[in-house]
Amino acid sequence: SGGHYKPPHCFPRYKSAILVAYRNQEKYLRHLLYYIHPFLQRQQLSYTIYLIQQVGTGSFNRAKLLNVGVREAMKDEEWDCLVLHDIDLVPENDYNLYICDEYYPKHMASAMDKYQYTLPYKSFFGGVSALTPEHYMKMNGFPNTYWGDGGENDDIATRIHLAGMKIVRTSPHLGRYRVMDYNEEETEVQDPWRRPPSQHNTRKTWKADGMNTLQFRLLSRTKHPLYTKITVD
Repeated sequence: SGGHYKPPHCFPRYKSAILVAYRNQEKYLRHLLYYIHPFLQRQQLSYTIYLIQQVGTGSFNRAKLLNVGVREAMKDEEWDCLVLHDIDLVPENDYNLYICDEYYPKHMASAMDKYQYTLPYKSFFGGVSALTPEHYMKMNGFPNTYWGDGGENDDIATRIHLAGMKIVRTSPHLGRYRVMDYNEEETEVQDPWRRPPSQHNTRKTWKADGMNTLQFRLLSRTKHPLYTKITVD
C-alpha cells in the first residue's frame, strides 16, 4: 500500500525513498512498477516509491518536482537514501544496490543501453542517482528554474562540485539499465552524445535557487496500491 515495503523476516539495514518525477506516462509507470518492486524486495530494503506529478500543460520541470518529492518524503521518514529515478529506466542487475554512498552523491545509471552501455559524456548525472538527505541539502537540492527537457543534470553535477563533493559512479557492469522505447522519445534531443549547453550560470545561482527557495502548491497526496502519488501545481 502506498508503494511502501519492508522485509517481513529481518530488520532492514537501509531505508530508501524512490522519487519519480511524472507526467502522463502511464505505460512507462506500469512497466517500471512491475520490475522495480521485486528488484527492491530482493535487496531487502525498506522503501517507498513516490510519484511526483505536475498538473497543467506548462513545460515539465523534473528538477523542481524532485525537490518537492524530497521535501514531502522527508515528512514520512528519516530516509537514509534518496534515489532519484527516471520513469523510463529499468535496472538489469540485482547487485546494483539502491543505497547511498556514505561520502558522496552516487550516479547509478552508469551504463544505459541507449548509449551502448557507456556514459554519453564525462559529467553525465542523469537517469538514476542516489544522495543522502545531507548531500541533497548541502548542494541546496536541484535548481527550480529548468523548464522543459535537459540541462538540469549538468547543473546538478556542477552543484555537487561547488558544494565540495564529488560524484562516485556505480561500476558499469552493475549500473546497467534498459531504456524503454527510447526511439520514439528521441525527438527532443538531436544528438544524445553531446552535452547540452547550460542555460544557467550555476556558480552564481546555486545558493539562491534550490531547496531554500522552493515554492509549490500541494494539491493532493494519495496512496495507491504500488506508489504514493504527490500532485503539485
